[in-house]
Amino acid sequence: MQDLIKNSTEAEAFHNLGIGQLLMAYQLGLVADTWGSAPYSEAFLKVNTLQPKFDNEEELYEAQATLINDGIVNLQKTAVTTLGQNADLIHGNDVQKWIRTGYALQARLLNKISKKSNYSAAAVLSAIDKSMQSNTDDAGMKVFNGINPWAQVARNNENLLLDGWLSANFINHLNGTKFGYEDPRIKFITEKAPVGNVYIGTVNGQGNVGSNTLKDESYISRNSSLTADASPITIVSFAEVKMIEAEAALKASNQPRAYQAYIDGIKANFNKIGVSQAETDSYLALPGVSVGANNLTLDDIFREKYIITYLNPEAWNDLRRFDYKIKDFNMPVNAKLPTFIRRLAYPSTERAENGANVPEDVSLDTKLWWDQ
Repeated sequence: MQDLIKNSTEAEAFHNLGIGQLLMAYQLGLVADTWGSAPYSEAFLKVNTLQPKFDNEEELYEAQATLINDGIVNLQKTAVTTLGQNADLIHGNDVQKWIRTGYALQARLLNKISKKSNYSAAAVLSAIDKSMQSNTDDAGMKVFNGINPWAQVARNNENLLLDGWLSANFINHLNGTKFGYEDPRIKFITEKAPVGNVYIGTVNGQGNVGSNTLKDESYISRNSSLTADASPITIVSFAEVKMIEAEAALKASNQPRAYQAYIDGIKANFNKIGVSQAETDSYLALPGVSVGANNLTLDDIFREKYIITYLNPEAWNDLRRFDYKIKDFNMPVNAKLPTFIRRLAYPSTERAENGANVPEDVSLDTKLWWDQ
């Protein structure tokens, strides 16, 4: 991304530059949301630095915001040099889709600081108004060195190299255990276990239960439109954007807008993974789903967004922002900590190569900056 940004700047290829800035912001967010502080300003913006300093979490957040803002500005310019033929593996050279993706990433970033005093629902909604309009705007990587990596995990499962297990927290969210009704999306995500012909998830911290000679539980599936060989890996989707809108509108006391966005997000997700109109209508008619504008709560929004962000890193960000209050979301068995983790430990390789700059270890249940 940094090479793309550098070379595009020199060539005045503003659209390429804007894409590079948006994707740099996205990647930087993945790092910051996983570990917290990380090398950035000296690692990329200062040459010949093999042991760069770590920027703190708030600095990395501001860097993402600047990259997104600049990226949108550059995408809106008249490009002196245009995107090359087949150069864009995400939006197929559609600059308007990139602009809408930029605003979607901006809305996500602004919404991430929902616990901060400077959180602005109005700013989130302003970005939403200029972002994705339908599932056709979804941003995802669809070109791989081989096949979709989740599909590879699914193939490994089929060969009994069992590793792509789906958590009981997730499967019980869909199979009727938590809410008393089976979510029709479950059959478009995974398959029933052969033994018992039921959807069963793996208990976190326990591991696979059964013979380990067949698929005893529900796993990542190649038969899903989300994890098939050629399925794109979602970066940000229209359905997620609608749930961001629902949350921000609810916090702005605009219940009608919040409820409409909530319903639209569910419909978009059902449509994306192939659920029929009849099953969609039946789901939306359930009392626990069709709660009405005046009764909509954050519980409802996060319940649905948890499914919409299946296999997306944003799901963990939401769990932390919501303090893991998803219904019946259970701690791993035999956990070393009394509470859920909030970050990962820095890799040993980072300490070996740049130990003087790596922050001191903290307990993994220590909240990140935006989570406080």
